[in-house]
Amino acid sequence: MRTERNLTRRLDRVFARLDREPERPAHIDVPRMSRHRVVLFTATLAFYLAIVWAVVITSWLVRLDWQVMFFRPYQQWPQIHAFLDYYVVLGQRGPTAVMVAAWLGWRSWRQHTLRPLLTLAASLLLLNITVGAAKYGMGRLGPHYATVIGSNEMMRGGDIFPSGHTANAVVTWGILAYLASTPRARRWLSALSAITSLGVGLTTVYLGTHWLSDVLLGWAAGLLILLALPWCEPLIARTEVWLFDLRDRWRARRTRPAAEPAVPVTPVVLKPRGAPAEQPSPAHEPVATTRASRGLVHLAPGPHTTRSERTPVTPAGSRRPPHAPRGTSQPAARPLTGG
Repeated sequence: MRTERNLTRRLDRVFARLDREPERPAHIDVPRMSRHRVVLFTATLAFYLAIVWAVVITSWLVRLDWQVMFFRPYQQWPQIHAFLDYYVVLGQRGPTAVMVAAWLGWRSWRQHTLRPLLTLAASLLLLNITVGAAKYGMGRLGPHYATVIGSNEMMRGGDIFPSGHTANAVVTWGILAYLASTPRARRWLSALSAITSLGVGLTTVYLGTHWLSDVLLGWAAGLLILLALPWCEPLIARTEVWLFDLRDRWRARRTRPAAEPAVPVTPVVLKPRGAPAEQPSPAHEPVATTRASRGLVHLAPGPHTTRSERTPVTPAGSRRPPHAPRGTSQPAARPLTGG
């Protein structure tokens, strides 16, 4: 019973937080390119260049690559092969980008800001440009396509160096830690993304799709992108402002015809001929017609009058005969009838 009550209270707290009115996160700290981050970026870049140089000159790192390949981890521990075939999907760009974009899209909608989605887009763009250029520029073949034992397999039309799975895992899951709103969440998400990307890199070595040096360079490439993101923050902010302005202009253009006030039409009331003129009364707001009304006001006829109430029309000139002398009988005058 106590466990059920605790679970109910937690669910109530979660739903109460979801139903809370969202606010724009003006208090969230945007990472800046601090001196500490610059030092980390420089050290990671030096490590990146050192890995490339060690592979180019066919150093001890290349010999280690061949030793691991001949060890064939997938044959040493075949019982985990099925699990790692699914686990490596956490490093594929398509599925991971969809999952992370869905979460960041929900955050953007709740917080009324496009920064999470724009930051993800900027990081994936940098990833495609830098890692893709390095892959096709160095052209290294993978372990399954190696031709000469002990060689570095560079410049042979491959696209395996650095590991795209590893770099993508570092960037995609690391962006969640980068966008965390509290220091505690940032620490936990950083540890989780590091473990996930480390596992993805070692899984590619286990499956024999990458050399060990490919994974090391992939970790460095992904970390360089995360460390360089603060340099992109001003551009992300300007893009967000531009998109919101574009949305406001589109909304204003869409609602402009409905916002124009209608021209008031003064109804004209028809009155019988000869009725005394009335003083003009101030214009009243038009009243919506009900179902019982049979017509518009300005088309309604005047008040109905009977024939006896109509004003007789006097013709020009008199039609009466000349007055006869008093005492002479005359026929009664025929009354004028309207018609």
